[in-house]
Amino acid sequence: MALNTLDVRGRSCPEPVLLTRRALEQAPNGVQVLVGNSTARDNVRRFAESKGYKVQIQDQGEDFLLSITR
Repeated sequence: MALNTLDVRGRSCPEPVLLTRRALEQAPNGVQVLVGNSTARDNVRRFAESKGYKVQIQDQGEDFLLSITR
């Protein structure tokens, strides 16, 4: 199953977390989130894990791709 990808690069916190929350409300089985810095990576990861999701992180050059799944 392919996950929808949400690109939040260039957004400042807390916007990446808020957009991730909204995306997960629309697709509760999971999404991928592309972030542009380690602060957003850590905040989105913590949020998703607090909601019971599993998070896998891949380095994408200077960016990070978080795969958030149930």
